[in-house]
Amino acid sequence: MALAGDTHGLWSASAPPAPPTRPLDDHRTADFVIVGAGYTGLSAALHLAERKASVVVLEAQQIGAGGSGRNVGLVNAGLWLPPDEVLAALPEPFGERLIEQLGNAPELVFDLIAWHDISCEARRSGTLHCAVGAAGLKELQAREQQWRRRGAPVQLLNASQTRERIGGGDYAGSLLDRRAGTIQPLAYARGLAAAAIRAGARLHAYTPVLSRTAECGAWKLTTALGSVSAPVVLLATNAYSEGPFADLQRELVRLPYFNLATAPLSQALRRQILPGGEGCWDTPTLLSSFRLDAAGRLVFGSVGALRGAGSAIHRHWSRRALARIFPELRDISFDYAWYGQIGMTPDAIPRLHRPDDGVFAVGGYNGRGIAPGTSFGRELARLALGETAVADLALPLSNLARARFRTVQEAYYEAGASLAHLVAERL
Repeated sequence: MALAGDTHGLWSASAPPAPPTRPLDDHRTADFVIVGAGYTGLSAALHLAERKASVVVLEAQQIGAGGSGRNVGLVNAGLWLPPDEVLAALPEPFGERLIEQLGNAPELVFDLIAWHDISCEARRSGTLHCAVGAAGLKELQAREQQWRRRGAPVQLLNASQTRERIGGGDYAGSLLDRRAGTIQPLAYARGLAAAAIRAGARLHAYTPVLSRTAECGAWKLTTALGSVSAPVVLLATNAYSEGPFADLQRELVRLPYFNLATAPLSQALRRQILPGGEGCWDTPTLLSSFRLDAAGRLVFGSVGALRGAGSAIHRHWSRRALARIFPELRDISFDYAWYGQIGMTPDAIPRLHRPDDGVFAVGGYNGRGIAPGTSFGRELARLALGETAVADLALPLSNLARARFRTVQEAYYEAGASLAHLVAERL
């Protein structure tokens, strides 16, 4: 029973219910107001509320409506860029700060899950970055060297070791990162929301912000039925920014990414396929990812949007691609299908903005939203509370800038993914 591609697919079917909220329907004041109930906004709200601050979260749709509820659920360390490229992209001292912060970010995620007893299928068994061909293996060799110089628990596996861990595939090797793991991403977002509410945060879903105005030394955020006034505003809307915050979206190129999920595999197949529970993705630019959920469903994804002609193309390609990795799954069908948008920056580095006094925004995680979003949410909370200074953060402040030829790039990526999968389907 394949679901429409614009839903949260498997994740909405298997996640615990979201905590009850109601749309904002009155006028309030707070110490801090957060826009966006994804990982960044919810982490910020939780950390602020735990320090007894008055905080209100406004979410235009449901909790985890954007990428936080749609991704594959890999809790990875670092960014897509290897450490040395992060250093080259940022002035000192930000590069090493960012590498250290995001290298430790999975630990923060799993600590929050344990401390707040979040039911989200958390499994810290590591991830496997799988090498396709000699070029992919060379890339992983460089990544391993760069991370090991910094003491990270990563290990380059050969082809035989990789096949043993995956239970299939013809990869040249893989990079095992023991800092990482997998979660049910929408369940994690809902769990963060519940923890923030228990700590005292007030969360209003289905409450889009219509305007932001300066009033009496504070910022007034107006919604359809109410408003919130606070001296500090934290924007955490990333690739799904709308309304008065649309400029945050226009600086990003949105890359569609889909996921498909099978029915639960048999016990025999579950003992054979990913027996250690690692999450996987490969080295090509048009990458693929796969992992098992707690019920034994195999979740497989790649670049592309499940809409129009692309929907059938990506589904057919996925069946063949999955069968190449696991021939025993050649006749399997998909029970769930969904996709979301990744916010991409030109240099693959997230962005930190201060568009006005007392207003901060962070986003552009380039497909690494779970751990970085959680980590930067905490850092925004510390910044808002005065526990850290802007100059001490892991990202420099930057000005908002529109992505060049954004619409063209987005159309190119979506059409290119469909074409690449169509060609591969016919080979």
